Amino acid sequence: MVKALILRSAGINCNDETEQAFRMAGAETEQVHVNQLISGEKKLSDYHVMAIPGGFSYGDYIAAGTILASRLSTGMKDRIDEFIQQGKIILGICNGFQVLVKMGLLPGDGMKATLTNNDSGKFECRWVKLKRASDSPLTEGIEELNVPVAHGEGKFVVDDLDTLEENKQIILKYSASEYPENPNGSMGDVAGISNREGNVIGLMPHPERHLTCDNHPEWQRRNYCGPGEGLELFRNVVEYCRNLKGERTIAEEG
Repeated sequence: MVKALILRSAGINCNDETEQAFRMAGAETEQVHVNQLISGEKKLSDYHVMAIPGGFSYGDYIAAGTILASRLSTGMKDRIDEFIQQGKIILGICNGFQVLVKMGLLPGDGMKATLTNNDSGKFECRWVKLKRASDSPLTEGIEELNVPVAHGEGKFVVDDLDTLEENKQIILKYSASEYPENPNGSMGDVAGISNREGNVIGLMPHPERHLTCDNHPEWQRRNYCGPGEGLELFRNVVEYCRNLKGERTIAEEG
C-alpha cells in the first residue's frame, strides 16, 4: 500500500481535502504535524509521498511559505534530501509550492525563482483551465483540466525560463497568457513545475478541490458526473509510487 503523509502546521487549511484526494486515489494516508517530523516522533522514511497542502502556513508572515520553509530546512533538510534521492514524491500545492520554492527544492539546479504578488494586485479565487506542458508523475494521460486557484502570491518568476523549458520542468501551464486566463502573470504561464528528476512537484492551482463532478460550479450543465478532473493527478502520483515500490521489492528479492 502506498503511504501518503499529509503535512500539517499552523495555518495550513487544505489538509483534509488533500488527504481525501489521496484516499480516493487509493493511498493509505496520515496527517502529520511538522513538529512530529522534526522531533523524530514520526519518520519521513516510512512514507512514499509527502504532500504539503495549501493554506497560509504561519500566517504567511514575511512572505508566503517562508517560515514553514525555514522550519523544514533547519529541522530536517537531510531527511528530505534523502527522501528525494530515493525517488519518492514531494507534492506542494499552492502554499506548499511556495514552501518548496523558498526551500530551494524547486526549480533546483541552482536556478533562482520565487512566487510573488499577483499582477492584478488582488487575491485571485476562481476556476481556471490548465494544459499539460510536459510529462511528469503528475500529468500522465492528462491534456487539460479545470481546477480552482486561491492565492495572492502566485506569480512565478525565474531567472532562467529557457532552461526550465528545455529541461521539461514546466509540467502545467495556464491556458493562455492574458488575464484572467493567467490569473497572476506568471512567466511562461507557469502553473506547475518539477525538479529535473521529476519527483519534487509544485503547482499553484488546487486539484484537491475538484475530486467529484459536483465540485465544479457548472457540473449540471456539463452532462457528466464521474470523478473530478483533479482526482486524476492524485491517482497518477499514487500509481507512480506504487510502481516505484514494486521495483524496489523486486530488486530486494533478487
